[in-house]
Amino acid sequence: MKKPLVAALFALVITGAGAAPAVAAPAEDRAALAEDRAAPAVQAVTFAGTVSLSNCSGSVVRFPASEDDDPAMVMSNGHCLETGFPPAGTVVVDRASSRTFGLLNSAGTRLGTLRASKIAYGTMTDTDVALYQLTTTYAQIKSSYGITALTLNDTRPAAGSAITVVSGYWKRTYACNVDGFAYRLKEGAWTWKDSVRYTSACQTIGGTSGSPVIDNATGKVVAVNNTGNEDGGRCTDNNPCEVSESGTVTVRQGINYAQQTYQIPACFGLDNKLDLSRSGCTLPKP
Repeated sequence: MKKPLVAALFALVITGAGAAPAVAAPAEDRAALAEDRAAPAVQAVTFAGTVSLSNCSGSVVRFPASEDDDPAMVMSNGHCLETGFPPAGTVVVDRASSRTFGLLNSAGTRLGTLRASKIAYGTMTDTDVALYQLTTTYAQIKSSYGITALTLNDTRPAAGSAITVVSGYWKRTYACNVDGFAYRLKEGAWTWKDSVRYTSACQTIGGTSGSPVIDNATGKVVAVNNTGNEDGGRCTDNNPCEVSESGTVTVRQGINYAQQTYQIPACFGLDNKLDLSRSGCTLPKP
């Protein structure tokens, strides 16, 4: 796992790239430029709607069918739960919680504090996700802070998609692509299914756990960042390995991963209420 942080061990200094001077495009490129202008605009990815936890990152999320007066939800990792790592095979549902989250605006500035009423769902089995129900609705968050929740996409991301991992803990983003999918990702006692593998550009670090993975083309959340192979170890803590359908084990040192989230909306119904018996819901059950 991208280890939860008890305290920041160092400060990251982020420098922006210098702007290049504008020049006229060569004649042979003008047709391509015209075609690019006609293409759908890519959604700008910012920190708006992300949150910082005491030890991890997260985001305020809504489902495609959520309504403005529904209680808002915060998504992070199961291994970021304040109660510690859930043992393999354990699923936490409807457990009281008063955990707090720092809500960020587009620039990464903290706007205020959100509070949970309960852990609606949390597990490290098959996936690595935690969903907290808040004491405030989406409408109240919008009214108080001007922030709209990020939407969970209910369709599977495609290999090659351009994505951005947005860490509310570090107030830092990581841009790369979906390199592919691991049939099984095994790390210590835990095994996750159909995990997203990033291209090497996403060098996520401890504290980025729980960050939303946003599809640049739609602005929707397609996964939740959770781990990476740090030392080249084979299937050990902080060194996950990929296991193919035939059982072949592959170790990719320095490569990082996320867990898909498209299957989550089917498990929540009216008023954002968790219902693991709903048609189409495939999340692990207690």
